Amino acid sequence: MAQWNRLTDLPAPYTQQLHELYDKDALPMDVRHYLSAWLEKQEWERAARDRDLAMALFQVLLENLDIQHSRFVQEESFLMQHNIKRYKQNFQRYQEEPCVLAKTILWFLEKEKDILQSADLVEQVEFLHVEEAMETRSQQDLERKMAGLRNDVQCMEHTMFCLEEQQDEFDFKYQTYKMEAVVDEAVKKDQNKVFQLLINRLNECKKSTLSDLNKLLDKTDHLVDILVKKELVEWQRRQQKACIGAPDNVFLDQLEKGFTCVAVCLFQVREFLGKLEELVGKVSYENDPVKAQKPTMQKRTDTLLKDLLKSSFVVETQPSMPQGKGPLVLRTNVQFSVKTRLLVKFPELNHSMKVNVSMDREAPQIKGYRRFNVLGTKSKALNMAESQNGGMVADFRHLTLKEQKSGGGGKGVSDISLSVTEELHIIYFDTVFEMKGVSVELQASSIPVVIISNSSQQQSAWASVLWFNLLSVDTKDVVFFANSPAATWPQFGEMLSWQFLSATKRGLDEDQLEMIAHRLFGKQQKYDTCKVAWSKFSKENTPDTFWVWFDGILVMVKTYLEDLWRDGLIMGFVNKGKEKSLLKKKQRGTFLLRFSESINGGITFSWVEITITGEPEVKTVQPFTKVDLSQIPFHEIIRNFQILEAENIPENPLVYLYPNIPKDEAFRKYYSEKSGSDSPYKKYIKTKLMFVSKENTLGARSPKSSDMAQGEGLEPMNALCGEAAEQNGSPPSPLETYHTDPMLSESFEAIDDELLRYVNNPNIFDDDILQDEPGLPVFGLPGFNCLPPQSCGSIFQ
Repeated sequence: MAQWNRLTDLPAPYTQQLHELYDKDALPMDVRHYLSAWLEKQEWERAARDRDLAMALFQVLLENLDIQHSRFVQEESFLMQHNIKRYKQNFQRYQEEPCVLAKTILWFLEKEKDILQSADLVEQVEFLHVEEAMETRSQQDLERKMAGLRNDVQCMEHTMFCLEEQQDEFDFKYQTYKMEAVVDEAVKKDQNKVFQLLINRLNECKKSTLSDLNKLLDKTDHLVDILVKKELVEWQRRQQKACIGAPDNVFLDQLEKGFTCVAVCLFQVREFLGKLEELVGKVSYENDPVKAQKPTMQKRTDTLLKDLLKSSFVVETQPSMPQGKGPLVLRTNVQFSVKTRLLVKFPELNHSMKVNVSMDREAPQIKGYRRFNVLGTKSKALNMAESQNGGMVADFRHLTLKEQKSGGGGKGVSDISLSVTEELHIIYFDTVFEMKGVSVELQASSIPVVIISNSSQQQSAWASVLWFNLLSVDTKDVVFFANSPAATWPQFGEMLSWQFLSATKRGLDEDQLEMIAHRLFGKQQKYDTCKVAWSKFSKENTPDTFWVWFDGILVMVKTYLEDLWRDGLIMGFVNKGKEKSLLKKKQRGTFLLRFSESINGGITFSWVEITITGEPEVKTVQPFTKVDLSQIPFHEIIRNFQILEAENIPENPLVYLYPNIPKDEAFRKYYSEKSGSDSPYKKYIKTKLMFVSKENTLGARSPKSSDMAQGEGLEPMNALCGEAAEQNGSPPSPLETYHTDPMLSESFEAIDDELLRYVNNPNIFDDDILQDEPGLPVFGLPGFNCLPPQSCGSIFQ
């Protein structure tokens, strides 16, 4: 493809560089365009050094300009005739220095190549990222269409100018003829023929102009369809998914460019139509095509403009509370923020458009359905000051909701029953666009929000937000939960992964998702066809629903284990059976970290031991919860965990993190550098913190725990421990499960109350109390008072 043709096909950023390159008169763009083929074939680099060749090319250049001038004379293009003539005169200054002209043209051609190379480099990078490339190509295609539309509008401006000049010429000649009052019939007849020819040419010019305007409107119509029915709809869907954790791009800058470009063009088309109306008022004749076609074109233009403007007002940032779990969950009497944006950016409208907030204007007739009033600053002006990128926004930061007094049911009230957290409410925003004789009422609405009155409802409310935005594309469907659809496993699993990804920057892998699918559906060959109902997600087994279990894990990881999770040290979602099959193939001391299946927000570890007979045996410690992790970091628990073997020698059984990473290599960067009296976890006693468990106290286990493999028969033991205890109501108290270790000195009992007071409030002790005391022995301490004793003394095989 010729160099010039490639340049004119580039996306908008590069064509803008091209326009800037030809902003001066050294080489006019018209000359570059009309002589492109000839210019690209010449040896300008040699001509820059060879005066004879440069002079020959100079002469041919002038001849080519004469040819173009003759062509425009035949086409009766008055403006281009003038321009080409002027360009030729400007080139005459190179008569004595043709090599300078050759260098100038060579410089322009080299700069064009730089632009092409930049564009080619971008294309190569995009090719390496296929998905990004597809999106970029879509954006580039849109940019090319917008650039083409702008170019067509500029051409139409020139056409309108030519039409006006042609009509003024006809009008001048005709008015002069009437003033002369010619008497000679033969002369009059000849002049009438001339005027008839002129009026015919004017009529053809009007028809051509109207045809070009219709083509321009066709292109505009196509772009409005792309922007409103495709790009905006896709952005709204991406925004829904981003609200529930998806890593989707929800920036509006590209859409704003598109909406603004098309709106500007449509306003210019309205000006063109106004100019045609003005021309008809000056010179009119029978069967004037403007009179016949202009009303229809005016209506079409106004309709396109209004459709574009009505879609251009959006909610850029959905309603959210500062301390909320996520957007779209609001609490009565608690401030929330929300931001709207006008995608048609006209600086002259800055601060002139007022946005008003309202609530539930079309609330459903459902028994018990609550109504709310919006309080706070409910009216703000769209402005560019509150936007980081200069967009036209209205940022509401201090709104609150107050429930209206219930008026009870009424006629036509539905029997549908929805819980408080299944009620969906919509916040509306209204404004009026007024500019250049166009007035359009605009309305935007939020994605449905869930309104709670107590923080205890937040977890359930977020479940509703997740479900709605995962499955519904109709953001006006406030009765969605009256008949909620089921989610396919691929949809559901992806949504669960988004929760971890947004909270910790690391989602769920296939193995972790498979464990969750196994929990939901049992063992299946493939889970793709399985479906999860709303009730199974958030209503069955209340209060310990699937979502409560999953969210408890998510909160624990985000609060206490984020670094370990992000670094891939926690296997997490793995059931007992899979855990056993993985560990029994590994060497002694291999361990893994997994989430409890029966305790909400619990994490445990299991390791492999070798029995006397040489058989591998998997042991598990009771899950640690936020009560434990809030006192001692999990990596310190792993670092210091010990059991007492038969010989009563303390030993840490955790040696290799699955599959075979040495424990200290995996966790060293998290360890505290301080030790002894400087340790942040043990200041009162200058010994290492150890979690002591006695192997000879291990009895058999209860088979009731869901953390154990199905079908595993375990012997009963005197006291329920760990997750076996979980299945028998609340965990046993310390007095029920703690047995004094024979290794501990009697002095432990004497200082236990004082130690308990110190850990809860160290400030009440003097500094000297932290000094070494000769009477204190060295021993392993089962978790201060910060871990329930059963966390240290309960081990399952």
